[in-house]
Amino acid sequence: VMAVSPALLLMDRNLLARKQNARLDKQNDLGWKLFGKVPLRENAQKDSEKLQKEYEDKAGRPSKPPSPKQNVRKNLDFEPLSTTALILEDRPANLPAKPAEEAQKHRQQYEEMVVQAKKRELKEAQRRKKQLEERCRLEESIGNAVLTWNNEILPNWETMWCSRKVRDLWWQGIPPSVRGKVWSLAIGNELNITHELFDICLARAKERWRSFSTGGSEAETEDAGFSAADREASLELIKLDISRTFPSLCIFQQGGPYHDMLHSILGAYTCYRPDVGYVQGMSFIAAVLILNLDTPDAFIAFSNLLNKPCQMAFFRVDHGLMLTYFAAFEVFFEENLPKLFAHFKKNNLTPDIYLIDWIFTLYSKSLPLDLACRVWDVFCRDGEEFLFRTALGLLRLFQDVLTRMDFIHVAQFLTRLPEDLPAEEFFASIASIQMQSRNKKWAQVLTALQKDSREMEKGSPSLRH
Repeated sequence: VMAVSPALLLMDRNLLARKQNARLDKQNDLGWKLFGKVPLRENAQKDSEKLQKEYEDKAGRPSKPPSPKQNVRKNLDFEPLSTTALILEDRPANLPAKPAEEAQKHRQQYEEMVVQAKKRELKEAQRRKKQLEERCRLEESIGNAVLTWNNEILPNWETMWCSRKVRDLWWQGIPPSVRGKVWSLAIGNELNITHELFDICLARAKERWRSFSTGGSEAETEDAGFSAADREASLELIKLDISRTFPSLCIFQQGGPYHDMLHSILGAYTCYRPDVGYVQGMSFIAAVLILNLDTPDAFIAFSNLLNKPCQMAFFRVDHGLMLTYFAAFEVFFEENLPKLFAHFKKNNLTPDIYLIDWIFTLYSKSLPLDLACRVWDVFCRDGEEFLFRTALGLLRLFQDVLTRMDFIHVAQFLTRLPEDLPAEEFFASIASIQMQSRNKKWAQVLTALQKDSREMEKGSPSLRH
């Protein structure tokens, strides 16, 4: 027996390993991915043809030459995805071909899929086209409105603001570029506040902030009757509320571009009206004004707005007057929406549950900002009556949903309204509300209720005549 050297054995092993690897590679060349073929090498193609021939010989079917379609993806209008490829592709050569009926069925399914996809694409294209057309019409309408406001209405404000044409334009929404100017004129300045007065109040507020931050306790003569604790509580509440004002915009929070402006207006107001101080909800009103006016003008509008009877009643928490407003609201609620009114009464849903937040923030917290600004537009024109008409418009818009809810769900729904309110439907709902009860308008009903309240009588006898 001849001795075999270790080097020779090592060469044999390496050669054997290479042959095994080559066989494995050849096997791996043949295959079928779930969503497409693996490209076949020339030798692998010969093997697959041999396998196909053997299979057909066993099955007793005549052998057919492989179709070039088996290796070439058909030209399509678009690249087929996932199972679409499986529907259109023939089976690999090493598997039996599809029966004609199955192939026809798959082709029909594919064609149906293409038709449905094209329908969806067409529908989406039409929707986008309609959206673009609506946007163009809206932009054109706003552009025309801006010209009308700037060239015709604002130069002749005193004679034109109450005309039918202006009222109709007002209802459609004031263009953002002139909104601040129109609000200032509509709110007015009965308090005769000047920019200089704002600077004085702001300087006092800053001095007070410095005093509290350094721990100073010196009394301020102008705030006689108001404790340092009350003033400090107001300042802390302002800081807290600013951080919660339109948080999604990220412009009023610490470090935001409008943070200092909002802080200045609220601080100056606490110095201007220490008897009122700061009340939660004021930050939203001031923020909306800042978005449309310069800081001094926003302060003037803010102070005059809060001086209106309804706002003063709520911000000074005059319980008697607030109850009168709620009673007047219920008169028109029952008149316009009797079914929903009865449902609310049955479930003990009183107006204060949802109205307080709406009135305190003038809907700026409850509605999307662009919609809230449109409410403000008409509120500046019609006054406090429109705030309660808006509330009835909201209730009317959702009355079908609300009548199926219990106390808890109604309260939750009205304190957190849907974010996708349709503007035109909403204002159409408001327009359908009639602010007249037994031939009495809002102001007459409110006055009669105030008289009854003063006389401490139950019911509302003044309304019966």
